[in-house]
Amino acid sequence: MPLVQVVYRALLRGFRVLSPTMMWGSSKLALGLRGRRDAHRTLVDWGLHRRDSNRPVVWFHASSVGEGLQAKVVLEALKTRSPDLQVVFTFFSPSAQTLAERFPADVATYLPWDLPEVVGEVFDAVCPDLMVFTQKEVWPSVAAAAEDRGVPVALVAGTLAGAAGRLSPMGKALLGQAFRSLARVAAISAAEGERFRGLEVAAERIVVTGDPGVDYASGRAAAADPATAHLQLFRDAPGPVLVAGSTWRSDEEVLLPGLARVRRDWPGLRVVLAPHEPEGWDLDGLATRLSSDGWSPVLLRDAEGLLRLDGADVVLVERVGVLAELYTVASIAYVGGGFHGKGLHSVLEPAAAGVPVLFGPHHQNSLAASDLLACGGAMVVGGADGLANVLQDLLGDADKLEDHGGRARNYIAEHQGAAGRTADLLVDCLTEQA
Repeated sequence: MPLVQVVYRALLRGFRVLSPTMMWGSSKLALGLRGRRDAHRTLVDWGLHRRDSNRPVVWFHASSVGEGLQAKVVLEALKTRSPDLQVVFTFFSPSAQTLAERFPADVATYLPWDLPEVVGEVFDAVCPDLMVFTQKEVWPSVAAAAEDRGVPVALVAGTLAGAAGRLSPMGKALLGQAFRSLARVAAISAAEGERFRGLEVAAERIVVTGDPGVDYASGRAAAADPATAHLQLFRDAPGPVLVAGSTWRSDEEVLLPGLARVRRDWPGLRVVLAPHEPEGWDLDGLATRLSSDGWSPVLLRDAEGLLRLDGADVVLVERVGVLAELYTVASIAYVGGGFHGKGLHSVLEPAAAGVPVLFGPHHQNSLAASDLLACGGAMVVGGADGLANVLQDLLGDADKLEDHGGRARNYIAEHQGAAGRTADLLVDCLTEQA
C-alpha cells in the first residue's frame, strides 16, 4: 500500500476519534460529523434486517446537491429498466440532506467514515451488486472494499477538470488504485473522458454518455406548475424579471451596484435573489442594502402568504428547492459562483427555462457554461458595469432577448438522453455481475 494511503487512513482514524469534540453547533463541519457518526449503523441495520436478498442492490453515492440530482435522474432511468432494484443512497455534504429525504432510495444517509473497518462492515451487510459514484468523487476505502468483494464500481456524470488535484502526483498516489478499479466511467464529454485516462482508467471502460443533469433540468422546467404560490406571484407582475440564483457575497458585490444602475432606466424591473445557502445567509442585512439602493425587498414566504408582491420589487428566497422553478418566470437569469474560485453553479436549469444566462468570468470548469457561451445562450459579465451594460442591452431589444433564450433552450434539447444512456451502461454492469 502506498505510504500516502497509510497516512490518509491514520489521519482519518485520528480525526474520527477527535470528531465528538467538533459536533456542536450548526456549521457544515458539525452537521456532517453528527450525520456521519451513526451512518454506518443505519446502513448495516438496513442490510441485515430490511434488505430483500432476492432483489439486486445498487449503492449510489453523490457528494452534494448537484451531483445528487444527476444521480437521481440516472436512477430513475435505471429503475424503468430494472424495476426490482433496491437502492442505497449516501451523500457527503450536509447541503444534500434535504435531497436525501426525497431521493428514491430504500435507505439514505451520510457516507460512513472511509475506513476499511467501517465500510467493510457496511458492504458485508448491504451486499450491493453495484457501487455508483457521481462526477469525480471516488473514495479509496469504499472502492477497495468493493474490489475485494468483487462488486463492480461505476462513475456516472464523469467530470474531471484539467487542473484537478486528482491528477497531481499526490492525488494519483492516494486515488490511483480506486480509479483504476472502476468498471465503467460514463463521462459527460470526450475531453472529460480523456482526462480519466490520466488516472489510468482503461480506455475501453470509458464511455461518453453526456451530462444527465441536462435531463434533470429539462424535466424540472417542463414540470413547473404556474399555479404554485411562488410562481403565481409573477403571473401578472409587470416588467421584466431577473432571477439571480446560487449567489455568493462575491456575486452580490457585482449584482447590487449593477442592478442599482439598471433600475434607473428600468424602474419596472423585478429581481429574484436566491443565495447559494439561504438558511445561513444574512437576509436581513441583504434586505437593508437593497433598501438603501431604493428597492423594496420581501421574503419569498411572506409574498406567498399574500399571493402578491404588493409593491415589492425584489424577492429574497429563504429556502432551497424552488430555484429551478423560479427560473421559468425569468426574462434573464444570473448564475452565481463566477466571481470566486469555488466554481460556477449549474447553468442548465435557467437554460432549460429558455432564458439568456449570465455569469462571472470564472466558469472554465463548467462544460455547459462553455458550450452555452459558444452557442450564444450565455454571456460573461466582468463586473458591475459589465452586468449593467449586458442587462440594458438585452432588456432594450426583445428580439435579442428571445434569440439568446432560444439558443439556450436549443442547447438543452440537443443534449438530452444522457440519463438513459448512462442507465444502459449500469444495466450492463449488473448483467455482467449476475
